[in-house]
Amino acid sequence: MSLTMYQASIPSFLRMLGNLSAILDKAAAHAEAKKIDPSIFVNGRLTPDMFPLSRQVQIATDMVKGCAARLAGIEVPSYADNEATFAELQARIAKTQAFLESVSAAQIDGSEERPITVKFGSRELNFLGQAYLFDFVIPNFHFHLTTTYSILRHQGVEIGKIDYTGNY
Repeated sequence: MSLTMYQASIPSFLRMLGNLSAILDKAAAHAEAKKIDPSIFVNGRLTPDMFPLSRQVQIATDMVKGCAARLAGIEVPSYADNEATFAELQARIAKTQAFLESVSAAQIDGSEERPITVKFGSRELNFLGQAYLFDFVIPNFHFHLTTTYSILRHQGVEIGKIDYTGNY
C-alpha cells in the first residue's frame, strides 16, 4: 500500500501541533511557578539575529496551513501575526489545527504533481506538490518547532525529547 500525500502530511502536522501546544502549556506553567514574566519566554531568542519564540510559532503554523491549502488547491488562510502571549499563541495553534482538520484527504491526495508557488517578498519558489511537502514544508516546519523547543529549554523550561516527539 502506498503512502498518500494526505497521510504524509496532515496527521503528522496535527500531532506535532498538539505537542507544540503541550510544550507552550509547560512553559506557561513554568513561568507562573517561577514568577517569571511570560513575555520573557514569548520574546525569547537563541541569538540576537534569530526570530523570537512568537515568530517561530507563527512560521510553524504558517508552514502547515499553507501546505494544506496549496496541496488542496484552496486559498491559504491569512493570520495577523500579532500574537504576544501564550494564550494568543495557543489560539493560533488551535485555529491552525481546525483548518487542517477541515481539509479532506480527497482534496490533498493526488497533489504530487500540482504546481506550487510560494512568494517571499520579491522572491518566488516553484515546486511540484511532493517536493514542496517533503523538501520545503516538512524541514521548515520541524526547524521552527525545534527552535521553539530550544528557546524554551534554553530559558530553563523543564521539557525533554518526549515533549517534542510525543508519546508513541
